[in-house]
Amino acid sequence: MAVTGDRPLRADAQRNRDLLLASAVRLFSENGLDATLDAIAKDAGVGIGTLYRHFPTREALIEAAYRNELAVVCDAAPDLLASLPPEEATRAWMDRFIDYMTTKFGMAEALRAVIASGGNPYAHSRGRLVSSIEVLLEAAAAVGAIRTDVEADDVLVSLSGVALAAGAPSQRDQAGRLLDLLMDGLRYNPSSRNNPT
Repeated sequence: MAVTGDRPLRADAQRNRDLLLASAVRLFSENGLDATLDAIAKDAGVGIGTLYRHFPTREALIEAAYRNELAVVCDAAPDLLASLPPEEATRAWMDRFIDYMTTKFGMAEALRAVIASGGNPYAHSRGRLVSSIEVLLEAAAAVGAIRTDVEADDVLVSLSGVALAAGAPSQRDQAGRLLDLLMDGLRYNPSSRNNPT
């Protein structure tokens, strides 16, 4: 929940903020810097004044939209673990990571504008992502579904590689196959090679 000062936003204000963020992600991903604030407000079904109350500058909106997408993927890890076995939760989270990276690539031009203005939308991204992956890996390793010697940072780099190679919407089938291969690598037990039964 977003807060203003020390107060949480009212339900209607939170709903408007969420609508604005979703519209901003969609329009910046589709149109880059050609997406206007007026178009974003209209797409969200709110007035431009509402947009400016939540996001006083274009850069503030872009950064908030990106951070919201980051939060969605990171916050999904515990929810997935609560509803799926750890191995399935890990694989499902990987799909969500690819969605997040696709959005990030789509918003690249807008994010570069934020960086050029002195902002750093990526300040905590890597740490949050690694923490989410650690939670998933620890849960899957605890039930013996994956190996125990995997570094979360290595998984993040591998997932980023899949996103770079096959992150376009038209490549989702290939991305899925690559994620399945990554899961197979997580399941492989190096000690079984040295101790055949």
